[in-house]
Amino acid sequence: YTPVRENGITVIRADSQNASSGLVRKMTIDPAEYPVVRWRWKIENTLPGGNVREKSGDDYPARLYITFAYDPDRLSFFERTRYNAARLLYGEYPPTGAISYIWASNAPAGTMVPNPYTDKVMMFAVKSGTEKAGEWITETRNVYADYQRAFGEKPPEISGVAIMTDTDNTGGSATAFYGNIEFLKQIPD
Repeated sequence: YTPVRENGITVIRADSQNASSGLVRKMTIDPAEYPVVRWRWKIENTLPGGNVREKSGDDYPARLYITFAYDPDRLSFFERTRYNAARLLYGEYPPTGAISYIWASNAPAGTMVPNPYTDKVMMFAVKSGTEKAGEWITETRNVYADYQRAFGEKPPEISGVAIMTDTDNTGGSATAFYGNIEFLKQIPD
């Protein structure tokens, strides 16, 4: 993840070659007060082996993750025990859930599916395919409504945002660019 200048604006360039990593920013946001996320992104290519329903295809040229804070009231006894063990190991509780807005390679835009590794992450295919590759696209999503749709309940506090360009499962390579990410009180006109 490298800051670069494009058209006089600083953006993040992400390059991935048979690897997986993310750039994370921890923050606390009340999704009831700021339910809308808006961001800009651009890809150079998709991954032919990408498949949202299989671990072997769980790669995307661009992802925007929204993570949600640990809330013990939403977890079973066994889940709380597991989260407490993670806290002891890492010094903090991991998120209890996440929404991943993806630029899918093959799944149609509008697809909502659990991540093949965990049902704690729900993926929304916001864009798909190469038709818009090379173009800056501005996306706007209602995180509050998407969380309710994905998990059937009101969301806890947002605990962080991450960008991710990953290719480890398909063994491919991808390049993406990420612009401003902002949380808003309402969808702009």
